[in-house]
Amino acid sequence: MYRFIILLIISTIFFSCKGQINDDMTNKHKYTNDLIHETSPYLLQHAHNPVDWHAWNKETLALAKKENKMLLISIGYAACHWCHVMEHESFEDSTVAAIMNKNFINVKVDREERPDVDQIYMNAVQLLTGSGGWPLNCIALPDGRPVWGGTYFPKENWIKALDQLSVLYQKDPAKIEEYATNLMKGIEQTGLITLNQNEAVFSKDDLDLSIDKWQVNMDFKNGGSKGAPKFPLPGNFQFLLRYAKQSNNTEILEYVNTTLTKMAYGGIFDQIGGGFARYSVDPHWHIPHFEKMLYDNAQLVSLYANAYLATNNPLYKQVVYETTQFVERELYNDIGAFYSSLDADSETEDGKLEEGIYYIWTKDELKKVLGSDYNLFSDYYNVNISGKWEKNTYHLFRSKSDEEFASEYKLSKDELSGMVSRWKEILLEKREQRNKPRLDDKTLTSWNALMLKAYVNAYTVFNDEHFLKIALKNANFISNKQMKKEGGLYRNYKNDKSNIEAYLEDYATVIDAYISLYEATFDKNWLLTAKQLTDYCFDHFFDDQSKMFYFTSDKNSYLIIRKIEIDDNVIPSSNSIMANNLFKLGHFYANKNYSKTAKIMLNNVKENALEQGEGYSNWLSLYSNYLGEFYEIAIVGKDAVEKLQGINQYYIPNKLLVGSTKESDLPLLQYKYTEGSTTYFVCVDGACKLPVSETKEALGQINSSF
Repeated sequence: MYRFIILLIISTIFFSCKGQINDDMTNKHKYTNDLIHETSPYLLQHAHNPVDWHAWNKETLALAKKENKMLLISIGYAACHWCHVMEHESFEDSTVAAIMNKNFINVKVDREERPDVDQIYMNAVQLLTGSGGWPLNCIALPDGRPVWGGTYFPKENWIKALDQLSVLYQKDPAKIEEYATNLMKGIEQTGLITLNQNEAVFSKDDLDLSIDKWQVNMDFKNGGSKGAPKFPLPGNFQFLLRYAKQSNNTEILEYVNTTLTKMAYGGIFDQIGGGFARYSVDPHWHIPHFEKMLYDNAQLVSLYANAYLATNNPLYKQVVYETTQFVERELYNDIGAFYSSLDADSETEDGKLEEGIYYIWTKDELKKVLGSDYNLFSDYYNVNISGKWEKNTYHLFRSKSDEEFASEYKLSKDELSGMVSRWKEILLEKREQRNKPRLDDKTLTSWNALMLKAYVNAYTVFNDEHFLKIALKNANFISNKQMKKEGGLYRNYKNDKSNIEAYLEDYATVIDAYISLYEATFDKNWLLTAKQLTDYCFDHFFDDQSKMFYFTSDKNSYLIIRKIEIDDNVIPSSNSIMANNLFKLGHFYANKNYSKTAKIMLNNVKENALEQGEGYSNWLSLYSNYLGEFYEIAIVGKDAVEKLQGINQYYIPNKLLVGSTKESDLPLLQYKYTEGSTTYFVCVDGACKLPVSETKEALGQINSSF
């Protein structure tokens, strides 16, 4: 019996998720469970399964203890393809449901709503199997301690595993207890952070060595990491762009530009409607998994905006505008909130769900709608063997720049631009007539904060008031709906209801976005709110021993363990964002505790960051702040906001901006205001160079290299 369980663990396969909410609207609702009271689209999709699902809450955990049943915890999210495959095969099957209902308290978790639960049981499955993914299925004791788990299971394997575990729990509970005890020891040790007592020393030579190690895995031909699948990982390229510019490293800069260009040309970017898919299945960025996530698109807008600032490549500007147009068209609502994701799958004419069909084309379709333009279009977007998808359909991507293509076909740049715009308009209108991918319309605070920062970045780079208007509307949504009157934040918003205690990720990203909004507007209220939220984090998330922040608040009392998140992934770790925030706020408020804590946090992870740069890129951005000079650029006077735009037209990663049109009590602005004039002060740690009145003079006092 034990051997069988171990074999199942070893043979568990990691399936990445592609996406679809498989809620059959024609369901007669023979069954209804407790999930019917939830707001998550993912949970609601399971509300009519024959499985007696419960949401993750105190009442559910109390029920497991009362009935002395193990917990069956199944975790997924709305854009997860294999989650819904397993639902169809197992959770909609009454025979499987009977086994689950008899022997377990069954818990469904939306990992996007509850990343705190997900990270614990993902940690357990990774320890058991060496990998992880979604759906994530974990069996735990009534107190929540995990004993066994995996990702996707075919129906027969799932039944066998549940039967074996049920028998073992009844006949040999001591063995199950032993599993739980040993696994908890591993979970407690994973990601354990101890205070680094050594002096905090940060050197350019060590950073260079870290990049040398990282380069081994860089794909200099296609961009991104070597092999497939390819994930965008925008945080990595934000850091590498900074490193390349500050180090004058042309090889790394070329690598960043190759990556951003290949992604913009590739099928991972929706060539007709804008916006990026989750990742590419091939090494060339050609064929994506078709789901679109808010957090990817938010961070990629910021990345491409900054890359445009650093390179003046017009392609990057085009990507920013087309991506934000997609977001506003598909993921944005009237109150200024952003939705979470679009699925990969759409309904076919016969009611089946199929991946990517919203985005792909047959040659006959294209010939019919494009007419005489078809041949040119097919060459521009590779309607050929390289762009073939499935069943004689094609997915669009580019392989040449507009300059190359126009020259080859003896077209002017304006002629080609006009054609491409017309093609996109025609095909987008045609595509709108198809069944759209399902929308996950919950609003998550952290993901909204990422998109808020994206709009701020777009505004500062392109000086387009439209971006600022959207940014301010979203910032006010967060303040008005997601902030509690007694302090703190909510994680989730849906159906005019805010709920779920926010996590460090939510606080860190909102603080970061509000700091950015302050730097773009000089509206002190955003900076003050960022400070208030920071102080709340010290009160409810801070660990005095490690000097790091827990992912969960001290108000989250029914988790088996509090974790400290440090690894930068698709979204940078909550602690790395927080440390960067503290570094800046330490300067803004001359707050030594903020500054000291930021340095301690970085020193705690320094060894890991330098050894594994790909997984700590946001930490390395903070590391870079300690190399060379970090500038505090103060602009004071009646034209401060207008003159701010002059500074924003230059890529200067080692700076913060502070300003006011009148007297201010901010430490960096005190005693700098003179009525009737506007002055720049370029300072380092509060020590300022001679004040100047022209942007060029201020820029002349700044060295943006290490």
